[in-house]
Amino acid sequence: MFVQTEITPNPNSLKFLPGKDVSNSGAYEITNKNDFQNELVRNILSVNGVEGIFLGKDFISVNKSDDVKWDEIKHIVISLINDYYSCGNEFVIDESVNENIDTQSLNEIEKKIIKILDQKIRPAVARDGGDIKFKEFKNGVVKVQLQGSCSGCPSSTMTLKQGVQNLLCHYLPEVKEVQAI
Repeated sequence: MFVQTEITPNPNSLKFLPGKDVSNSGAYEITNKNDFQNELVRNILSVNGVEGIFLGKDFISVNKSDDVKWDEIKHIVISLINDYYSCGNEFVIDESVNENIDTQSLNEIEKKIIKILDQKIRPAVARDGGDIKFKEFKNGVVKVQLQGSCSGCPSSTMTLKQGVQNLLCHYLPEVKEVQAI
């Protein structure tokens, strides 16, 4: 197996592509190895300098601290991923672990916001190794959570304002601002 890597806009995040499915149940971010019982997740989070991982459909984004260089840990993460899949594992996550938003309790504007995020924004954010999740809409302000490579990315503010905010304001005049929480 050959694990490829891709740089992301965040210099402290690297996207690992194992060429196999990673999550069969949506995107998931983990920053504490004790919060998750998967061997690969626990091993990657045990690597010195790794601060968090984000599992997408077919990729793993790893976030590291500023004081560690990718040359020091990249080969370790690749080796862990190779070992995990060579043992016959098909997925890192193969069950529903995400909290799903109850769309029944949302108003029409919130449903439209989620639809735009899901169809127009999430695919682009996933290409950069991250995810964006709707949290709330109140008084014209959309609050979202950035995950994976997008969390802590120097260009995430520009992405939020010039990308996400402009797009949501274009389609929904009720939206005045987008904030990350």
